[in-house]
Amino acid sequence: MRVLFTSHAEKSHFLGMVPLAWALRNAGHEVRVASQPELTDVVTGAGLTAVPVGRDHQLRRLSKVRERAAPGAPAFDMAEDRPEVLTWEHLTWGYSGLVPWWWRVVNDPMIGDLAAFCRQWEPDLVIWEPLTYAGAIAAEACGAAHARFMWGLDLTARMRGHYLRVMAEQPPGDRQDAFADWLRPHAERWGVPFSENMTTGHFTIDYTPTSLRLDVPLTYLPLRYIPYNGPAVVPPWLHTPPTRPRVCLTLGTSATERLDGYSVGVQDILTSLADLDIEVVATLPDKQQGELTHVPGNVRLVSFVPLHALTPTCSVMIHHGGGGSFSTSVVNAVPQLILADMFDAPLKGELLARQGAGLTLHSSQATGPRVREHLLRLLNEPSFAEAARRLQQETHATPGPNQLVPELERLTALHRSGASRQAVKSR
Repeated sequence: MRVLFTSHAEKSHFLGMVPLAWALRNAGHEVRVASQPELTDVVTGAGLTAVPVGRDHQLRRLSKVRERAAPGAPAFDMAEDRPEVLTWEHLTWGYSGLVPWWWRVVNDPMIGDLAAFCRQWEPDLVIWEPLTYAGAIAAEACGAAHARFMWGLDLTARMRGHYLRVMAEQPPGDRQDAFADWLRPHAERWGVPFSENMTTGHFTIDYTPTSLRLDVPLTYLPLRYIPYNGPAVVPPWLHTPPTRPRVCLTLGTSATERLDGYSVGVQDILTSLADLDIEVVATLPDKQQGELTHVPGNVRLVSFVPLHALTPTCSVMIHHGGGGSFSTSVVNAVPQLILADMFDAPLKGELLARQGAGLTLHSSQATGPRVREHLLRLLNEPSFAEAARRLQQETHATPGPNQLVPELERLTALHRSGASRQAVKSR
């Protein structure tokens, strides 16, 4: 069968898809990856066939414009789950910001080209990054089965469920829906009606361990996470096991490549750990390294090191809660300290802490002394490592990419619309 992976140009959201794309290719299926031109080199660097579509999105630039227009404006918390907060006024306010300032910005530049390509190539299955709603429209336009591929907690589907529930309680004339109002004209342009499948897919592929997954009434296919960090070289110093506890401090690439920098004080954290008998490996781009005023003797600065090679040598991972850092730590049974502030990271940190496999601090509270205090607990209390091993065992019991392929074949045959494909051909 023909399988199309698609993501808007966000490298960290795409990389987790790569092992499944390889597995499908190894099983004899034809695989292509469609994204905006900015991601082309990342796709081809993964050994996959790229299909550039549309224009690069301008999310970072427009986010800065919005911040200048309304400095300090409150953000809509997608992780919110309290009924008393999720009022109709709150939900409509949230969607009125999410749709035009995030989802339209990353999707609109690619919808037309992506749908046209799908009409021409006729994939059997489209697998889309969970904010790339262009993939759902394109799949429906050609009659393909389609599925989301999660890189974090499924906040979008859970919040959509809250929205639909509260909307149904409103008088018919007051049931505005900014999400559907955005997607519907795009769908109708390609001759298909809007449906909730365009928000959640026919099914969802998810490498979040079941014990950490949100309770959302959808069809999920559990997938074992396989770390992939892009083309990488293992440095010689990693060939030798550490002689003292090794702690990794990594705050992701998006903070410096997409945003205005880290939300925690790196210098403060490193200084507070300076007298501990540990080795701190801090992965910082060269620019951020140059901004440090002092590098303690127990700190090794690196601009990049593949996490799948570094993490197994670590006793603790300190990170921002990104999907790759979090899941790589889980599969290697390494306790985590999550310094969270964005999207699903705070909730992910809370869920991990409930399992006993780590601790979390909001980035606004992640001072050097607080990080030191939490790190010492993770290093000295064996229960954290024991809980991390339990999460690892749960993950290892989940089907890997190769094992998932037959189920994808079955679900594709179930959801692919033969009638729709014939209608597409007749247009």
